[in-house]
Amino acid sequence: MTDSLNGSARTSVKALPNAFYNDFLSADAKSRKPSPIRSLFPLEATPGVLSLLAGKPNPTTFPFTSLSFTARSPIDEQQQVEVTVSQAALAQGLQYGETGGIPELRAWIDELQVRVHGRRQGEGWRTTVGSGSQDLICKAVTALVNRGDPILVESPVYAGVIPMFQSLECDQIEVETDSHGIMSSSLRSILENWPKDKIKPRVLYTVPYGCNPTGMTATLERRKEVLQLAREYNFLILEDDPYYFLYYGTGPRYPSYFTLELEEEEVGRVIRFDSMSKVLSAGIRIGYASGPEAIILAMDRHTATANLQPASLTQVIILSLLNSWGYDKFLAHTEYVADFYRRKRDTFEGAMHRYLTGLAEWVSPEAGMFFWFKLLVGPPGEEDSESVIRSRAFEKGVIALPGMAFHPNGRKTGYVRASFSTVEDADIEEAVRRLRDAILDARGA
Repeated sequence: MTDSLNGSARTSVKALPNAFYNDFLSADAKSRKPSPIRSLFPLEATPGVLSLLAGKPNPTTFPFTSLSFTARSPIDEQQQVEVTVSQAALAQGLQYGETGGIPELRAWIDELQVRVHGRRQGEGWRTTVGSGSQDLICKAVTALVNRGDPILVESPVYAGVIPMFQSLECDQIEVETDSHGIMSSSLRSILENWPKDKIKPRVLYTVPYGCNPTGMTATLERRKEVLQLAREYNFLILEDDPYYFLYYGTGPRYPSYFTLELEEEEVGRVIRFDSMSKVLSAGIRIGYASGPEAIILAMDRHTATANLQPASLTQVIILSLLNSWGYDKFLAHTEYVADFYRRKRDTFEGAMHRYLTGLAEWVSPEAGMFFWFKLLVGPPGEEDSESVIRSRAFEKGVIALPGMAFHPNGRKTGYVRASFSTVEDADIEEAVRRLRDAILDARGA
């Protein structure tokens, strides 16, 4: 049996069964029971049923009566469009909602995953909405990792996940990266030489587009090799992809792991994390995860006991905007955002060429909002960006993030992460010039 996706035929998708994940769920996840209240919420919609179930506040006591806002048009940035939240949506936004997000927003996201990643319903996956993707990553880690477990992380790794693994006393196994993203050869070497008497890692964490901090994007070949290793060595992939829509490279966008696993014998080894923070608003705190139903359910049970649900009001605000745009205009907006960061990158890199040539080494990013560069200070192998940035650079009036923050063991490194996202173009020149002065001071010390 075949179906059609974007004009091409594909065979029916075989999804791993829910029972497959019993060996992956943590003891914490297995011990969680359904919320006695929230598990009964769907019954309230039964015709004729009078609900005395939940402790919902009476909506007549809420002071909000209407909500509207203006937004820039995705196809004409000079045009402002007024968006009004309907009365039904506002009532939904002011009240407690479903643990995994309001159904209408989840349905919108489901269709987005069809259009962007080619993943259809009925393939053993579903989505859940969280208070930003960081919230969902933390819950996925809790659902999959026991205290003291080994976990595979690309290195350098996003600093925000290091404390998650440290709090669980995990053995963070660092997989090397380079200008082409995660090194599948390093991953294979680690797995091939894994001690027989040691518990095997069940999870790999990676940021495949515009990686934070390196800015690198994993190539198609690397992604396919990682997926092959996931099947061969039986581990799951946490695909943290907040910069997916911030790709501004000259070549075609590589398929996500979530898409590529359609080429595997079965699907269900990828848990994907997306964020609205980088394209709509960071403060509105809306992210979403897509993955196997058994894992998403475990994450939702965590939400039910931790924070009940993502905020209803921000969900209906986002949904009202997305409904007013439609998918084509949303994707047009993401292209505008990507082009904005491409221009910021070009401006920043121009200043780097003028001031840091011979003083630092870097590779130009194709996505995201970061430059990852090596300071040429000290003997090779003994570079230390920490002392240069925290003392000399700050004294010169510029600050960036020393690279040691992105290594689980906190080892010294000559690398620095510089974010070019919010600094004004007029200030970029001066910021990089001050970095140059700090490096020269360190070299002359």
